[in-house]
Amino acid sequence: MTQSFDVVVIGSGVAGKSIASGLAAADRTVAIIEEDLWGGTCPNRGCDPKKVLVSAVEAQDKAAQMSGKGIEGQQIVNWPDLMAFKKTFTDPVPEQSKKSLESAGVTTITGSAEFIGKNTLQIKDTVIKGTQFVIAAGARPFLLDIPGQEHFLTSDDFLSLPEMPDVVTFVGGGYISFELAAIANAAGAEVHIVQHNDRPLKAYKQDYVEEVMKQLENKGVTFHLNTSIAEIEKIDHGYRLTDDSDFDLTTDLVFGTTGRVPNIERLNLEQVGVDYGKAGIKVDDYLRTSDSSIFAIGDCIAKNQPNLTPVSSFEASYLLDYLTGESSEPIAYPSIPTIVFTSPRLAQIGVTEKDATEDPETYDVSTIDATKWFSYSRSNEPVSDVTIVTEKETGFLVGAACINNEADQLINYFSFLINQKIKTENLSDMIFAYPSIASDLPSLYS
Repeated sequence: MTQSFDVVVIGSGVAGKSIASGLAAADRTVAIIEEDLWGGTCPNRGCDPKKVLVSAVEAQDKAAQMSGKGIEGQQIVNWPDLMAFKKTFTDPVPEQSKKSLESAGVTTITGSAEFIGKNTLQIKDTVIKGTQFVIAAGARPFLLDIPGQEHFLTSDDFLSLPEMPDVVTFVGGGYISFELAAIANAAGAEVHIVQHNDRPLKAYKQDYVEEVMKQLENKGVTFHLNTSIAEIEKIDHGYRLTDDSDFDLTTDLVFGTTGRVPNIERLNLEQVGVDYGKAGIKVDDYLRTSDSSIFAIGDCIAKNQPNLTPVSSFEASYLLDYLTGESSEPIAYPSIPTIVFTSPRLAQIGVTEKDATEDPETYDVSTIDATKWFSYSRSNEPVSDVTIVTEKETGFLVGAACINNEADQLINYFSFLINQKIKTENLSDMIFAYPSIASDLPSLYS
């Protein structure tokens, strides 16, 4: 059986779904192929369900911070109930995503795709031909290649745990391990994070990272730095983790949280001469691959920007405009905020303090201890620090980092200020609802 389309999209995550629906609305015949869950990682087993679980951490933290200040009693996380609540969000996603695509006029195909020739894919017994292709295959968890690798669970597994075990261990010091560790700790588990060097969350402002670690340690999370796991051994009750020295840890479950890798191996890209590497598919400034009829977007491409859902959406929006003739310009990414949903939260955007201090003729750096500011002291937050980077010549805000329980909201305000190039005097002319995080901006950005 052979079918032909104007455009064939591989992957139904936020990027693939968005561009497929947009192209169908532009009167293109479009097919989309999905080999796993319709809707992709984010709403099924990524940012959305994780944030549902983070809600329990937030509630517990708020109660603990206000203990003795009007709130009594310890808040206990009931894991099965929390997971049941999470499922009310995730269970409908695959069917709803597939129906949404079909309602938009997109042909949906389930299966694993591979290129078998120029402009030609095969899915099981079906041959799919297309004038253009968009690869939006996403990424999956990376697992260390060590003896006992098969015992690793992933973030996917964590977000589907029916019960929280007594002891859990995360191997890797990135944002995934920090976020899941905070959740597991709130749910009552003994939590360990094992990192091969002494710089977890290496992309972030390190004294803020150290503060996050301190706060997590105060809650019972144990960090094992400069420790490279050499083997995982199944024992009678759980698993034994060892390194090549004297590290020895027994845990009920062990999760591999050492990053993600692009889902591109099975596409047979060599058949059509598409260049790729370990970091993903290589694209130019128009998101074109080395085959001019094949484009790629989202977490499966090699890029300097972070692999985040909003970035994938941005790329899909850009490519839709490019393919429909609405734009002929190369893609231009704005400054992109990143957030670690720990407790407290950690966020940053733009020029970092490290880069700014290395170029003092260009940038000014200011650090504000806002712990006693009303926005944070009213809920007795343990820490609130903000660092901002301004460009000396223009006075524009070009970078920021913050650590507090409202960092996700605050960093979005900074993102708006940076990308819209709002001057201090213009910000001072605005009136914000008070008291609020936004009403603090004129005092921070000055």
